[in-house]
Amino acid sequence: MADPQLTGQASNSPSNSFPLVSVIIPTYNSARSLERCLSSINLQSLSDLEVIVVDNYSRDDTCGIAKRCNARLYSLAAERSAAKNFGIMKSKGKYILFIDADMELSNRVVEECLDYAERSREVEGVVIPERSVGGGFWVRVRDFERSFYAGTKIESPRFFRRDLVLRAGGYDESVVFYEESTLPQRIEKMGYVSRPRIKSEILHHEEEFSIVSWLRKKYYYGKSAAKYRSLYREYGITQMSFPYRLSLYIRVRRFYSGGLLAGGLLALKALEYCAAGMGYLAGPTKFNT
Repeated sequence: MADPQLTGQASNSPSNSFPLVSVIIPTYNSARSLERCLSSINLQSLSDLEVIVVDNYSRDDTCGIAKRCNARLYSLAAERSAAKNFGIMKSKGKYILFIDADMELSNRVVEECLDYAERSREVEGVVIPERSVGGGFWVRVRDFERSFYAGTKIESPRFFRRDLVLRAGGYDESVVFYEESTLPQRIEKMGYVSRPRIKSEILHHEEEFSIVSWLRKKYYYGKSAAKYRSLYREYGITQMSFPYRLSLYIRVRRFYSGGLLAGGLLALKALEYCAAGMGYLAGPTKFNT
């Protein structure tokens, strides 16, 4: 059911022939990466963009960087889904792009997304390929892993028509497990089934990747996994299935030539499932909304 607070109409920018795109970025202590992220937005091949940063009261210079880079800055103590929904209500674009502060856009991302979205009214959302970048073995494993998910239910769109987002009620604020998947699923239930995938990539900078922190995050996500599965059963069963993930790897010849990366991928997924499973068994927690 759509969240009642997400109502309103999108507006088009009068400045040129391209519709305004709102880029929404939730942040928390993101000073090390935010400037690079914002610079990549400024370097987009299309310039009619507004940038909205919704910050969870960072203790570093995140807010200062956002202000210096002319982003619209708001503060909100909330989980990511609630921060995104808040950004939706503050946005003015015909389209919305959701990204994270540690991401860097290649310069034609917005242009390619717009091209698909403007050509068809049936587009549910546009999927943008992601690459993990940064030093270290586990980052290379993460990048190797992402390469197997193209066109599967593991990927989620990031670019949407704002009117569809409003009609769908935004992201589900009651879960953090796969929260990025809840909005496109809500839109899909409205009859929109097309998820085009562009060629331009998002670079996900994971230089500070820590396996311990990563598993703690998976444990936390696991606490709302049961609720996610009950609310989004069709996708949830697939997304949470280890056999399904494994099938995506072993059916591709490239997996077998991956060597240490293939072994690392299997080890990482096993650890993730263990951590999320412990969170699942620990039971739900109350999430900030």
